[in-house]
This record gives sequence, structure tokens and C-alpha cells, in this order.
Amino acid sequence: MPSRPREPVRAYVGLGSNLDDPVAQVRSALDELGELPHTLRVAQSSLYRSPPMGPAGQPDYVNAVAVLDTGLEPRALLRELQAIEARHGRVRGAERWGPRTLDLDLLVYGDWRSSDPGLTVPHPGIGERPFVLWPLLEVAPGLRVPGLGVVRDLVRGLDPLQPALPGGSER
Repeated sequence: MPSRPREPVRAYVGLGSNLDDPVAQVRSALDELGELPHTLRVAQSSLYRSPPMGPAGQPDYVNAVAVLDTGLEPRALLRELQAIEARHGRVRGAERWGPRTLDLDLLVYGDWRSSDPGLTVPHPGIGERPFVLWPLLEVAPGLRVPGLGVVRDLVRGLDPLQPALPGGSER
């Protein structure tokens, strides 16, 4: 018998793609996040363009953040995120910070913290990554990232990101 979902928890998921029509990859993944079991997508940021932080010579990334209210436990949510990545052709174990069709990161899960090797929450590096913080600022400026501080404070001093599409931000 399947277990009953827990009380919904507010979770934030970072999305990124720089291969195979990144705008379409991110838009499709946003739709798929809204279809997860026991989960409601309550908000999403605009799409932003950012330079890769990995090896040189790869295309820019398209990034966004989704806000979910989910009854899934953190590890179950991570499995669902990895299943979406796999459906988009993501190959795990490829070059670190290399190009990819889709990257979904569990950024924050309520006030829960974990430093397990398979699931670190809040996501490591969140406080220094403009491609996470700018979309997060758009959807949750007052969010307190456990152990780091409030998003509106974390973004201070970071260069702004460009919209993913010419003429403005895209939802």
C-alpha cells in the first residue's frame, strides 16, 4: 500500500540547460514539475541567460527557479527530479559542470538541512551563484536559506543576469 504524502513543504528547484534548445528544455521541465505526484508548482521565475561556470567553449545556460509545495520526502523529490532529467537526455557522470540538456537541483526544502553525499540541502554554492540567486530573488526575495541568510541580502554585489530571450524576461 503506498504511503500517504506528508504535509506540503515549500521547496525551490533550480533549472538549467545549455543544449538542445535550452529554452524549450527548461519550459518543458517546468511543466513536468507541475505534474509531480503530491506536488503543486506555485510559482516560477523568468528565464535567465548565464555564462557556464564549467569548461570553456560551451554555450550559455538558460536558468530558472520553480517554487513547489510538495508532499514528497526530500529523497523522493530528488528521484523525481532525476527522472525528469533522464527523460530530457541527461547523462549522469558526464563532465563536471559540462554542457547538459537539463540540470535540476533541489535548492531548498523548507528549513530542512542535509549534508549527505547523495543529497545536500541547501544546495552547495547557492550563496555564490548568480544563476540561482537572481531567479530566486524574483520568486522569493524574503526566503531565508537555512545557514546562509535571506535571498535579497545574498544577491547584493552580484552582477545581474540577462533575460534568456531578447526583449525582456520570459515566463
